[in-house]
Amino acid sequence: MSDFNNGYARPLPQTADMSVDAGLRAFMLGVYNKLALGLVVAGALAYVTGNVPEVQQLFFAQTADGRVGLTMLGMIVQFAPLVLLFGSMFFMKNPTAGGVNLLYWAVVASIGASMGLLFLIYTDASIASTFFITAAAFGGLSLFGYTTKKDLAPIGTFLIMAVIGLIIASVVNMFMQSGMLYLIISGAGVLIFSGLIAYDTQRLKMTYYALGGNQAALGVATGFGALSLFINFVNLFQFLLAFLGNRE
Repeated sequence: MSDFNNGYARPLPQTADMSVDAGLRAFMLGVYNKLALGLVVAGALAYVTGNVPEVQQLFFAQTADGRVGLTMLGMIVQFAPLVLLFGSMFFMKNPTAGGVNLLYWAVVASIGASMGLLFLIYTDASIASTFFITAAAFGGLSLFGYTTKKDLAPIGTFLIMAVIGLIIASVVNMFMQSGMLYLIISGAGVLIFSGLIAYDTQRLKMTYYALGGNQAALGVATGFGALSLFINFVNLFQFLLAFLGNRE
């Protein structure tokens, strides 16, 4: 979704005026503000589902071998973001800012609720420290994507294909339960989503120029942009946590 028009990608200009632009700054600030608010909401939901016993037992349960598993509601919430994202590709042919915002908050809520599982696996201190490390990495990578003059589109195409492979490998490992494969997936995930943060930031910048001040289209782009960066941030955080987190 290069320009977020009708849900389909269209070629963006190969060059753009990279001079300081107040409109561009306002657009990017709108994306980052929505992202930040989404992270706050997701974090609050994760804390509630992971720490409030009455809510926790609705989503998570301990298996006979002592592992933490998902209840039926937990499984529904776990896979809801994928259903929402793939469903939007078919049902949002002519997206509006309101529709995209609804999609964004539905994804934020479902991801946030499912992330309560992390509080049952990792210590609060390691979750907090990894979050700040992720935030610092995100800031650096996004700044790189915003300022670089190198076209990241070819890299982005490869990374998007890599995400599909990552999803397939993750689903397979749900049944295999291989620790080695889990580490390989986590390492690949860190690299892939680090690259996507830079790529999506540059793509948003080019999208702003491509839309030429169309306020309705920019409203849609703001929602889709925040959604892309939110998913990248959350995935980078979870993959880093696999390496940096201390288990309970």
